[in-house]
Amino acid sequence: MTSSISARVAELGLTLESAAAPAANYVPFVQEGNLLFISGQISRKGGQPACLGRLGDTLTEEEGIEAARLSALGILSQLVAATEDRLDRVARVVRLGVFVASTSDFNRHSVVANGASDLIVQVLGDAGRHARSAVGVASLPAGVAVEVEAIISLTQA
Repeated sequence: MTSSISARVAELGLTLESAAAPAANYVPFVQEGNLLFISGQISRKGGQPACLGRLGDTLTEEEGIEAARLSALGILSQLVAATEDRLDRVARVVRLGVFVASTSDFNRHSVVANGASDLIVQVLGDAGRHARSAVGVASLPAGVAVEVEAIISLTQA
């Protein structure tokens, strides 16, 4: 495995966007001790919200999975910013929280959330295996379908 997070993402044929700036009165991540808390990241492409809509309504399951992957790339962009792109700083991903904008009868949130989980494990290997929650919500910021937050354990700098 390479020594940088961004290089590992590039090996998968993917590109990280610049870490998103906060949209309100909060910070994109906070480190407390060895834990890094990354604020919710929405799906973005070209710096703009992507995958707009709700599962069970205007979006297919496959589009939801893609939205989760894009949100996970946002998590990785914040991780790059927090660790100076050092893969060796990641001890393990402790938890992902995945929020899926969906209709009340949509019940495949965990399948959509796998888009984020699978990408995190592809990039970080065993250190990317995590606990997770996947919940349905009525709406998300900017009308996106998925938002992902993370708690990551870091090694000493």
